[in-house]
Amino acid sequence: MTRSNDYKADLLADLRNSLGYATEYLSAAYADSPQAFLVALRDVAEAQKGVAKVAKQARVNRENLYRTLSARGNPTLYTVGSVLEVLGIAVRFEPKKAPRAKRRHLANR
Repeated sequence: MTRSNDYKADLLADLRNSLGYATEYLSAAYADSPQAFLVALRDVAEAQKGVAKVAKQARVNRENLYRTLSARGNPTLYTVGSVLEVLGIAVRFEPKKAPRAKRRHLANR
């Protein structure tokens, strides 16, 4: 893949071409902060289908979706779930790794 000097264009191309990359990008953003996650979700929506099309398929207002998926956004769980569903991305929960002291304690049970 040829790289340009435009970071955003390269990012969107990577997100468009690989759903696996998109999910890793979202995971990293979520680990960083809620604000980073919302911006990343907008990047993925833009790259995959375009925000307007995602909004229509998710049955949410386009203008509100742009505002919601910003660093200052405050989406409902329903909105985030609807967007992820349209993008074909599932949410997976897993336990955090226990600190070493706790792991030893749990292993002795």
